[in-house]
Amino acid sequence: MKIAVVGTGYVGLVTGTCFAETGNDVTCVDIDESKVTKLRNGEITIYEPGLEKLFLRNIKEKRLRFTTDLAEGIRDAEIVFLALPTPPGEDGSADLKYVLGVAAQIGSLLTDYKVIVDKSTVPVGTSEKVSAAIAKNYKGEFDVVSNPEFLREGVAVDDFMKPDRVVIGTSSARAAAVMGELYAPFVRQGNPVIYMDERSAELTKYAANSFLAMKISFMNEIARLCEKLGADVDMVRKGIGSDERIGKRFLFSGIGYGGSCFPKDVQALAHSAAEVGYDFQILNAVMRVNKEQRIYLIESIKAFFGNEIKGRHFALWGLAFKPNTDDIREAPALFIIEALLAAGATVTAYDPEAMHNVRQQMGNRIEYVSSQYEALDNADALIIATEWNEFRTPDFSQIVSKLKRKAIFDGRNLFDVKRMKDLGFHYVSIGRAVVNQNEK
Repeated sequence: MKIAVVGTGYVGLVTGTCFAETGNDVTCVDIDESKVTKLRNGEITIYEPGLEKLFLRNIKEKRLRFTTDLAEGIRDAEIVFLALPTPPGEDGSADLKYVLGVAAQIGSLLTDYKVIVDKSTVPVGTSEKVSAAIAKNYKGEFDVVSNPEFLREGVAVDDFMKPDRVVIGTSSARAAAVMGELYAPFVRQGNPVIYMDERSAELTKYAANSFLAMKISFMNEIARLCEKLGADVDMVRKGIGSDERIGKRFLFSGIGYGGSCFPKDVQALAHSAAEVGYDFQILNAVMRVNKEQRIYLIESIKAFFGNEIKGRHFALWGLAFKPNTDDIREAPALFIIEALLAAGATVTAYDPEAMHNVRQQMGNRIEYVSSQYEALDNADALIIATEWNEFRTPDFSQIVSKLKRKAIFDGRNLFDVKRMKDLGFHYVSIGRAVVNQNEK
């Protein structure tokens, strides 16, 4: 099939590449000329494990192309995917200016029937707005479909190629048949393609992400309670995660969720509820807990240093909001850094993939180094903010030799509490016993 993907951000590039991998002819469109030039030259613009191999193969096979010309991009396409940003406004609402702007342009370019697909995460009712924007400039036949993505950064290629389910929101039998043909290669093992109306499909994406965010915030609340009651959150997690009604995933306590989806989608769903006069109390609590959790370690750090943070120097491992990505949007590490800087401390950070993005955002307000151990030089303590695999089994002798104090504040519960006690560390994690060596 001939496909156009408008927008070459995270969702757009993964979508275009994976559709090309199954033999489709894909043209990706973006207004950023420098980005398009890089992509044409085989330079991938995001970090996502497994994507580059598919990206280069499909460019070589000429199934994947890039252009800045929307008319060229959609001319021969049977299906046009809109994978455009929907950034949150100050009130938490999703900004649809990019989606509706491109929809209006598409309307002025259409000459025959096409299926226009909302791949971006959009509020309920967006498909109707997109249809109206197209119809202002085009009186022929077309259909607008809601087809939300459920990609997890770090494993997005597997998620796309072997989806748990595909949600297709459309009231058109013609569009449903086109979308069913497109997705047939991805669901050969029998995973469901779920057809529903457009509004239900739009709400499904927000509901899914908000539910997962709720699980994370719930476990972070349980972790705080564990600390007060002398329980261990890891044991509680195993105890409830074995219940198939609850499941094992998204039950790890830590320093909160971040990224491009959960914060934005929870805010947007709460805003949509408020617009129709519904007080979504659970979501409001989820957001409040997460906001507090992002800097939860700061109080423990202050307590250890007797509230004398000014002049202290900290090593920080991990800047991305999660491992296996370079995405720093709403990353808890950034909130920790800001709190430390505001208290007069300095920070040296290391992350395998995200340092370039942090440098673009924060400049030289912190120091960046090329290895996790280099970050420890002259540091008063180590803070762990992202659970990269390479941080899980470090050389503790190097940590001891480089840190001024044997103090680790672990926001991701990477290490065994008993082992840290045996090694003589002051060790603070989330929802577990504090190993307190009373070192100031």
